[in-house]
Amino acid sequence: MKERNKGILCIICAAFFFALMNLFVKMSGDIPTFQKAFFRNAVAIIFSLALLLKNHVSLSRCKGNWHLVFFRSLFGTLGIFFNFYAIDHLNISDASMLNKLSPFFAILFSYFILKEKAKPYQLACVCAAFAGTLFILKPGGNGIVSFPALIGLLSGMSAGMAYTILRKTTGRGVPGNLVVFIFSVFSCLCSLPFFAIDYTPMDFKQLVFLILAGLAATGGQFSITSAYTYAPASELSVYDYSQVIFAGILGFLFINEIPGIASYAGYIIIIGASVIMFILRGRDNT
Repeated sequence: MKERNKGILCIICAAFFFALMNLFVKMSGDIPTFQKAFFRNAVAIIFSLALLLKNHVSLSRCKGNWHLVFFRSLFGTLGIFFNFYAIDHLNISDASMLNKLSPFFAILFSYFILKEKAKPYQLACVCAAFAGTLFILKPGGNGIVSFPALIGLLSGMSAGMAYTILRKTTGRGVPGNLVVFIFSVFSCLCSLPFFAIDYTPMDFKQLVFLILAGLAATGGQFSITSAYTYAPASELSVYDYSQVIFAGILGFLFINEIPGIASYAGYIIIIGASVIMFILRGRDNT
């Protein structure tokens, strides 16, 4: 129970750090998405490399699993690009919630990649979550969803795929911190050409916000890695939705963002589906 409580504390800390990251990305202003992503990952590279050197972890630990590390990095990078774009064009609480659909996508992807069969109540919760998503996507009378909202949905889908592949990667003995380092380097390299071509000059304030975003993202990454060393994902996932609460509070306090009633309805449905799945999964394990 003590270890589980440590895991819960770490996952809540991760949620707070990622909410901070979203806020700092938003406050950095009108800067290209790839430029923001570059700084976010550059900071993560420094910290993850220092940790690898301290623990004497080498790239040879990826032997035989490079294809998995590549696809985890690819979908993780797409998730960052999509999420940052959504943050720039939506309320940060809406963008956060769409990104937090990743556990539901992970259930679907796990069926095909990990050969894990979803139980009926899990499928029902997935359907409920996607129904709640419609309140956030807010399709118009013609049924067309706004482009930023669609990109936000894709961020959750990409993250769900990345987490599914990550489970398979670490399950085959690749250290999580090594995966974080390679993922950060991969993301920086993917961002670099667009960053160089479409570079936008920044003032000191914007630079500080991007560095803070990178620090917050690094704190979130290490916190979530620590959380899953203390307790399994099935016991922690529901607490990850505290990020939406943190995002809503931070957005209101610092940039005066207030989600609409429809968004709140979507939050309640999605978080409710997650809580129900969490409770029923707990009964399965007893």
